[in-house]
Amino acid sequence: MILALLTGLNFLNYIDRAVIAAVVKPMKDALELSNFEAGMLNSAFLIGYFVASPLFGARADKVARKRMITLGVVVWSLATVASGLATGLWTMMLARIVVGVGEASYAVLAPTIIDDLTPADSKGKALAVFYLATPLGYAIGYILGGTISTHWGWREAFFVAGGPGLVLALLCLAIEEPVRKLADAKAKMMDGLRQIAQIPLFRQLLIGYCAWNAAVGAFSYWAPNFLLERFRQLDGEQANTKFGLVLIAAGAIGTYVGGQWADRGMRRLPQAAPDAPYDAPPHRAAVNLLIKISAIGIGVAAPLTALCFFMPTPNGFFALAFVVEIGVFLSTSPINAAVLRAVPPERRASAMAASIFAIHLFGDLWSSAALGLLQDALELRVAMMALPITFAVAAVIWWPRRAA
Repeated sequence: MILALLTGLNFLNYIDRAVIAAVVKPMKDALELSNFEAGMLNSAFLIGYFVASPLFGARADKVARKRMITLGVVVWSLATVASGLATGLWTMMLARIVVGVGEASYAVLAPTIIDDLTPADSKGKALAVFYLATPLGYAIGYILGGTISTHWGWREAFFVAGGPGLVLALLCLAIEEPVRKLADAKAKMMDGLRQIAQIPLFRQLLIGYCAWNAAVGAFSYWAPNFLLERFRQLDGEQANTKFGLVLIAAGAIGTYVGGQWADRGMRRLPQAAPDAPYDAPPHRAAVNLLIKISAIGIGVAAPLTALCFFMPTPNGFFALAFVVEIGVFLSTSPINAAVLRAVPPERRASAMAASIFAIHLFGDLWSSAALGLLQDALELRVAMMALPITFAVAAVIWWPRRAA
């Protein structure tokens, strides 16, 4: 039940993220924004998100987590509604910053509760269920945002997306958290971050994750706009609905396969003793397996992404995008499991928070705005080539350098 509740909230989380992408074109026209300014709205959300993440993570290593999750969900839901009331660039940016602060508490803490609840040989499956909400939420957000925007207006899309979170937020108070080892309440946040930053495997997976997130964030934000600019026969509802349906199918397949692949691989590896340190050979082997799965997924996606943008018809684009999304979401469960496995158990919330902070600061905080700037300066398809290049960089970084 806890997994179902947290997955439901993650679903709403990504609906909110996709709604703004679905309404980028009518929104930027109404608010008179350039592509660069429209991309900055995603950066504004991520400023709130990554600044708040380490604070929530460090605090959650010391105290119960459910009240912090509840507060975060309420804040992000109200700020989503406020996004629909924006009158210009700066009011919209302020609303998106507050959305990011609210979502930070949930995104940092929910995976750590799931990890505490599940046995070692089913963590991949549990996290796959949780992260399945990512493609499904994005897909429904695209469909919902495109449909509501076409028939009623882009502001109304935010109003619809913000309400359900307030209901589910109250259910979080009923979560019975598993017993866990807590960090010393007097320990400083920087001590924990310094400790995990010194772990080589954690650094490797985090650097690759930054590149992955930069490309995924920019692609998810600009894909609907690309379809409308490239294929004039599509309207907003058609582009978002078709892209959303591809995302539902491909995202579900990729997330499921990634989780199952990770669990099966774990069962074939030597098992660590219950009291083994986090950096024992079996644990290092497990982390290497997880990042290798992630590298294979994104390595397949990279060249196909380049071909996507030169397809002469929408159907050609959607067919290739289907395979690309499978490769992208194949990484979701394994790489987050790797983040949790690469550090001491009492530092997992800090590790998740540091991961979120880093992948946004060095990833999609700037990538949507940068891609918007490239679109202002270059031919559309040429500008979009930045995405497959970045995917390829992530695959190279993630590939294991040595046996565990």
